[in-house]
Amino acid sequence: MEDKYTCTYLGQAKYTSNLLSRSGITDKKVASTPLEHNLHLALNAGPPLRDPTLYRHLVGSLVYLTVTRPDIAYAVHTVSQFMSAPCSDHYATVLRILRYLKSTMFHGLFFSSTSSLILRGFSDADWDSDITDRRSTTGYCFFLGDSLISWRNKKQSLTSRSSTEAEYRALAFKKKRNKF
Repeated sequence: MEDKYTCTYLGQAKYTSNLLSRSGITDKKVASTPLEHNLHLALNAGPPLRDPTLYRHLVGSLVYLTVTRPDIAYAVHTVSQFMSAPCSDHYATVLRILRYLKSTMFHGLFFSSTSSLILRGFSDADWDSDITDRRSTTGYCFFLGDSLISWRNKKQSLTSRSSTEAEYRALAFKKKRNKF
């Protein structure tokens, strides 16, 4: 007999645990958020890393983890912009994301069969926040009932001249990507 109150949970606790082990974080420090408030990373933020291999490996692993962890998507987007020439501040930011994951290891996506079938969408854009190229970042998410079913954040391809223009670009991007 099938239970009418079934649910599905998608998480990557084991993958996260393995990632923390590979990163060498053995202390008990955790972070309550993936990024510091008002963090603005620049291209030359501190001395360059001697060997960027570990940085690239960790960021690549974090990109994979965003499949079930939309809460780290913006933070991972931020650090992935510096893959070609990471600096010490960029690496420190990756370590903060990992410490956040340490405190939220069992977070993931939850889909309930008892949730309503109401589709809701949200979008937002920050205006002129990237100090490197002055482009805005667009983000959106869609919920079917209480379940998150689609999300994305992306740097806008053009520089917006106002916060209103950045918001309109975010809405146009969302409409173009999702035709429902």
